[in-house]
Amino acid sequence: MGKRSDAMAVIDSHARVYGVNGLRVVDASSFPFLTPGHPQSGVYMLAEKIADDMKSGR
Repeated sequence: MGKRSDAMAVIDSHARVYGVNGLRVVDASSFPFLTPGHPQSGVYMLAEKIADDMKSGR
């Protein structure tokens, strides 16, 4: 996860994959660092954020 100018970044903060239209990735492997506690809670949090982004057209 990072800026398009970062050679190591694959997705942006809205989980859109760089270079691919219409694809978003919501997975713990996209986290720049693990959240404290069980990793699944962080995945649920990101999934809710991305779902809200998709509903609002971002």
